[in-house]
Amino acid sequence: MRILIIEDETVAAERMLEMVQQIVPAAQIMGPADSIEESVQFLRTHPMPDLILMDIELVDGQSFEIFSEVEVTCPVIFTTAYDEFALQAFKVHSIDYLLKPIQREDLQKSLIKFQQLQQVYGQQPTLRIEELLKELRRTAAPAIKPIREHFLVRQGQRLVSVDTNDVAYFYSEDRVTFLKTHDGRFFSLDYPLEEVEQQVDNGKFFRASRQYLVQRRAISDIFVHFNGKYKLALKPASNEEVYVSRDRAPEFKKWLGA
Repeated sequence: MRILIIEDETVAAERMLEMVQQIVPAAQIMGPADSIEESVQFLRTHPMPDLILMDIELVDGQSFEIFSEVEVTCPVIFTTAYDEFALQAFKVHSIDYLLKPIQREDLQKSLIKFQQLQQVYGQQPTLRIEELLKELRRTAAPAIKPIREHFLVRQGQRLVSVDTNDVAYFYSEDRVTFLKTHDGRFFSLDYPLEEVEQQVDNGKFFRASRQYLVQRRAISDIFVHFNGKYKLALKPASNEEVYVSRDRAPEFKKWLGA
């Protein structure tokens, strides 16, 4: 059995590989691929695997973009952080889903389910990605975003209040959330980026990627990039490259007033 791992977090990918090897010692592990671009290139240049373990949120966008670039004819087990209601769509339209952090017992059940389906039907179970995307759009609930005017941060032994208008962008790095101000100062926060996103004015801040929530005035340049994505240049400069995925590009343009 050939299993391709698509996962952009190094620790998660290593843990997934280790668990698969324990559960299916004879499996040939392919990858891991850590981006849409790398996954598409891999699938175009290698034989189709028997199964893909696919994280939804990758560094350069959502992994659903892969299906529009290359035909995927093998089953997929998604790894995801979607809420429980939306997860039912994955259960119906894919082999299975695994909610992070992934437990060995859950992965084992998914792999057994895949093997049983192969035995029953005598062929690869079908991935219905279009139906999955339609269901996710149908069940998506609008988020309530209360507006927060200040963030209380620690500076040495003092607590400092930072006006939200002074924030250039929020970003996540090594599981810690930071804010960086327009004048280049940065502070750590005590809550995840998802929670920050729910508290700021979405007319001023846009979730460009899983790692970055950017303020309009912090965007100095926008470049058209691979596969319809946008690459953002921020001021002050960010620690890593920031991309807006193709799926989010229309919303981003609307947010900019284009």
